[in-house]
Amino acid sequence: MSKSSELIRGNLLSILADNTFHSGETLGARLGISRAAISNHIKVLSSLGLDIFSVTGKGYSLAQPLTLLETHKIREQLASTHTADIEVLNVIGSTNQYLKDKSIDINNGHTCLAEAQTAGRGRHGRKWVSPYAASLYLSMHWSFAGGYSVLGGLSLAVGVAIVEALNQCGVQGLQLKWPNDIYAQGKKLAGVLIEVEGQIGSECQAIIGIGLNVALPKNIQEIGQPWIDLSHLSDPLIDRNILAGTLISELTNTLSLFESSGLEPFINKWRELDIYANQAIKLVIGQNTVSGIGRGIDTSGAILLETQQGIKAYHGGEISVRAI
Repeated sequence: MSKSSELIRGNLLSILADNTFHSGETLGARLGISRAAISNHIKVLSSLGLDIFSVTGKGYSLAQPLTLLETHKIREQLASTHTADIEVLNVIGSTNQYLKDKSIDINNGHTCLAEAQTAGRGRHGRKWVSPYAASLYLSMHWSFAGGYSVLGGLSLAVGVAIVEALNQCGVQGLQLKWPNDIYAQGKKLAGVLIEVEGQIGSECQAIIGIGLNVALPKNIQEIGQPWIDLSHLSDPLIDRNILAGTLISELTNTLSLFESSGLEPFINKWRELDIYANQAIKLVIGQNTVSGIGRGIDTSGAILLETQQGIKAYHGGEISVRAI
């Protein structure tokens, strides 16, 4: 996408955000382009997951009001001491990839948010469905001097941070699924994808990616598991700028504490929120499946499973946890 097209679409959405109808002629005049060009831009925006009404004689209108992310509104939720950069982008491939491509030149806490992703990723390389302005797509950079060895359980600490941020915004009843999902009412609300680069034994760069469902289109079909969004949990719906700022603040504090103290400060809270605590579950490990009773996590962040052979710890990697 060219910079000029991205700018036009951003301006077009700013006009449509008032949730009223605007004719193609009026939109074209305001943006200095033809009605046909407006129609083409509308088609592209619709392909990104926006629900846009097109009515002959009335023009175009968003199906629901749109709140766009704005850096200054996000910063209003942060302490004055928060100096790390915050970038708000329109449509990019992946916020994680964006930060990975520039991680050599950025400071701890540098955060990137996007209105939509065309190549968002989940765990095991799965696609993370990323409709326009329907969720939070956020990635934060953090360097760890201790290297890979100090990162055990990082995704668990980040999960606790997300729950704490949502609690501050008035959302309750949340649970955590090992190793990186946030659940509400038994359905997935958010996920964490942490990608690490560096040499063993030396400093490593972590990109902490978070996808959090806010108000997904009702006609969405690409998500392959039960999901929920904040529109079902919060009335009125939380402003995404307030949510983003609260999350960035909580995540920054969490990563600072994790860097100095590891997982230990977060273990009890994670155990309290464990969706599968004392439940019958199965671990899918490659081609193998192990069944038993979920017994939480150990001090390293490994999941504990009780079977007839006793309690055994299973670490990260290609493990999926499922209810029986």
